[in-house]
Amino acid sequence: MLVMTRPAMLEPAEAYALWASSYPAYAHNPVMQVEERAMLGLMPSTLQGQAVLDVGCGSGRYMLHALRRGATRVIGVDLSPQMLKRAGTELATFQPDTEVDLVQGGLAALPVPDARANLTICGLVIGHLESLEQSLAELCRVTRPGGTLLCSDVHPIGHALGWVRDFKSDGRRYVVRHTQHLYSHWHAACATLGLRIEQVLEPRLDPADIPDGAHFDRMALEVPVALVFQLSRAS
Repeated sequence: MLVMTRPAMLEPAEAYALWASSYPAYAHNPVMQVEERAMLGLMPSTLQGQAVLDVGCGSGRYMLHALRRGATRVIGVDLSPQMLKRAGTELATFQPDTEVDLVQGGLAALPVPDARANLTICGLVIGHLESLEQSLAELCRVTRPGGTLLCSDVHPIGHALGWVRDFKSDGRRYVVRHTQHLYSHWHAACATLGLRIEQVLEPRLDPADIPDGAHFDRMALEVPVALVFQLSRAS
């Protein structure tokens, strides 16, 4: 969840090394749930014959969704070897007639050939990098001409309200470093890179997703909590 306190801040690689052992391959808090519903609503209902790249794949939640929708090849890239190990365990239980690759690497310089994916997914990752344009340039590079990019991040209004990306490990609470990227920043970066913004969603929390007794900023019920983009690369 997004909370108002600020425990010790960690760089993403260090944070996810600690978080991986308890990080499930599904949306496990209300913010992720609303973000995922928006992302899946923009994802094609069938991915038969498609190559899907999940950048910042974590424990593999969007890779699993792509496989369930019939993707022929799924590639997951993540900075954290611990998260990739977790993804490998999760994906081992799903054995369709498809090719699955897990590769260690960061969004700033993806270890993926040009134009590899029909669909590139980057869920709740871009805020971990300071340069939005560099991140989008890499996502554009690995997407085939005419292909689609689905990107999400914590809504920038959360930064103004003091929200953080936090987690617990061994009884201690940590925060993952996160950079605010405004919609105007996305618009400018996409214009520079020749990416077309097809749809923008700003989903809000569903009160039904919030566990009884949860401690969170009540303002989160009044404002968007995620910023979700469907982008297309020119043919």
